[in-house]
Amino acid sequence: MTDLAAAAWAGEESLLSPAVRADRSRLEPLLSADFTEIGQSGRWWGREEILAELTGESLPPGPATLTERAAREVGPGTLLLTYRLDLGTGASRRSSLWCEEDGAVRCVFHQGTPLPG
Repeated sequence: MTDLAAAAWAGEESLLSPAVRADRSRLEPLLSADFTEIGQSGRWWGREEILAELTGESLPPGPATLTERAAREVGPGTLLLTYRLDLGTGASRRSSLWCEEDGAVRCVFHQGTPLPG
């Protein structure tokens, strides 16, 4: 695993941590200034909207389990992560685009698609 992939996976897992999600100062460094997300509902989120949403919510009880992990370099310093996420409320397929920016690895884009129950 490359350093970029290790940093991106660590960031992805951090974004699923209730402690990180509740703390804006810990979330901000993980998200690029132009971060966008397409949520499981189909809603389009900008960085400020997602920061406000994440700090105001909590994940369901139980661990977040990431399986079927894949990392693919799509350009210099840019990595696409794909995986399956299982939570207490169901499962989804996720994809995130992570880039090296100013000496840090940040998420630029994220999408979640629910799997049929």
